[in-house]
Amino acid sequence: MFVDSVELTLSSGKGGAGCVSFHTEKFVIKGGPDGGDGGRGGSVWFRVDANTDTLSHLKGKRHIKAENGRPGEGRKKYGRSGKDIEVVVPPGTQVVDVETGETLLDLTQNGQRVKFLEGGKGGLGNVHFKSSTNQRPTYAQPGLPGETKLVRLEMKLIADVGLVGFPNVGKSTLISTLSNARPEIANYEFTTLTPKLGVVNVGEYDSFMMADIPGIIEGASDGRGLGLEFLKHIERTKSLLLMVDASNYREMDYQYDTLRHELSVYSKELAQRPFAVAITKADALPVEETDARTMELLEHLGLEENEVMIDKYNADNSLISYGSEAQEWESIDTDKPLFILPISSVSHLNIEPLRYALGDIVNRIRKTEKKLSQEEAED
Repeated sequence: MFVDSVELTLSSGKGGAGCVSFHTEKFVIKGGPDGGDGGRGGSVWFRVDANTDTLSHLKGKRHIKAENGRPGEGRKKYGRSGKDIEVVVPPGTQVVDVETGETLLDLTQNGQRVKFLEGGKGGLGNVHFKSSTNQRPTYAQPGLPGETKLVRLEMKLIADVGLVGFPNVGKSTLISTLSNARPEIANYEFTTLTPKLGVVNVGEYDSFMMADIPGIIEGASDGRGLGLEFLKHIERTKSLLLMVDASNYREMDYQYDTLRHELSVYSKELAQRPFAVAITKADALPVEETDARTMELLEHLGLEENEVMIDKYNADNSLISYGSEAQEWESIDTDKPLFILPISSVSHLNIEPLRYALGDIVNRIRKTEKKLSQEEAED
């Protein structure tokens, strides 16, 4: 079961109380105070595990609490510390304070382990309070209470390429063709009800992650359809592939404009991500009609064919060139697509060129991010 949002009350453990005790032993008169300290309460940790891709294991859990520290004992014996509790979450999980709406943690790296709530400190035993004027202290400190927070865990998929399109335009078929993902595929709208991730191999040693989300319709950013609930899953994608159906009853320019509008309304930052366009089901119509509709879309966008259409690739598909290749990647124009390519996942029309073109975009983004991080480190 796919669960991407849960509310939990998290509590760290209370510290154990210090002990009031006095040393007693044969032939020892008035041995003095010897009460030990209480143990520290357990802490709450978050750990990121890439083998987890849902929050379903936390669904139904109302309160997760670390163990309390044990009280101290006589003969200066310290109480045992409470056991920590570890909450395992998938990469891309945000921890949000329910009361304030503030994002407290953003957990993105596999293996990342972060202490969220500190356990309460154990109280001091009466051995710490003896002095020349108080040789028989009869009090000790109670343990400090732990912390409690009501939080909402929100999972946002992390992917290199996010598929965006109307329902039933071929997103699930494409991701099943390009990657190892096996989503449900059927000839009706809203077949995909939960996001899917797939690894796309590019050559022998390179790959990237692709995300498929449920179809977006007009008004998705206002809550219509399933779009609003799952648009958050492409917030973290580094690039987008807009999928426009050539055989759909909706005009191609209408599909394109609606998708761009819904993305910009939902998130201005998301609308500025590098993106490309795949014209799906290109073999469902005669070649002349598909070409005519493609040219109409280019005219609507004010683009020339040689600006954005993929024009060549080697026999081994290792090189893709398109209009934006000559541009400086850091100053790429995010208001127009990097490329437009008619495809068919069923007949595998232009699937390999698409694979390597997307791989090229992902590699450029990775190089740019690496360059920027090096520049920041130098500063």
